[in-house]
Amino acid sequence: MPVLTVAREGGVLRLTLNRPEKRNALNPDLLRALRAAIADAARDPAVRSVLLDAEGAAFCAGGDLDAMIARRGNALAAQEAQETLFGALARDILLLEKPVVAAVHGDAHGAGLMLVLACDYAVASPQAKFAASFTRIGLVPDTAGSWLLPKTLGLRAARELALIPDPIDAKRAESLGLVNAVHEDPRARALEIAKRWAEGPTAALGLAKKAIVLGTADNLDQALAREATLQGLAYATRDHGEGVDALKEKRPARFEGR
Repeated sequence: MPVLTVAREGGVLRLTLNRPEKRNALNPDLLRALRAAIADAARDPAVRSVLLDAEGAAFCAGGDLDAMIARRGNALAAQEAQETLFGALARDILLLEKPVVAAVHGDAHGAGLMLVLACDYAVASPQAKFAASFTRIGLVPDTAGSWLLPKTLGLRAARELALIPDPIDAKRAESLGLVNAVHEDPRARALEIAKRWAEGPTAALGLAKKAIVLGTADNLDQALAREATLQGLAYATRDHGEGVDALKEKRPARFEGR
């Protein structure tokens, strides 16, 4: 059985974590499969948005305990896992020039929570629980958690979640900005968002995402320089021309993702 299932629904690429018996814990095989699927999505012009989903009761329990035991006491192995798997995957999602939506039907803990934060939009079930559970097992936030938590929540709430690893409910997660919305059917709502993006100006969406993610580390002049460069790329797309023409002609735009 594959640890990740991949399916296409029009322009939406659905990636489904498929280790339900392990609560979709991230082992090296699953992490490599996710990285490969994101790389394929980046190269495939037919993919215009990505939906991250999961099988079983949990969305993702975090890092796989057996893999942690194999790295126990080995600082170099742990560092390599971060650089080539966990942190690298978060970076892949954050910098993918296509929108990514998470359908969080169950609990997201540790690195699983960071996958949710790395996505551009997240919909949670009312029953889902969230925890930055790293300190519970004597670790620090990873999978870009030390960047994602303060950037998403602000310093005060980020320290609370990092230092108090107790789960919080979906309502509080929404109030903090961990997820965008709580919905009785998170998969259906997430698919609606993914389809909407898949029908949009893909290049502009990707470049806007890239500008905002990278802009969090910029001063004003750096942000303005990046905006100018990326806007130049956006102006050269067919979708920009179609958007302007549609606006002038007072009709819905027919974006092609080019």
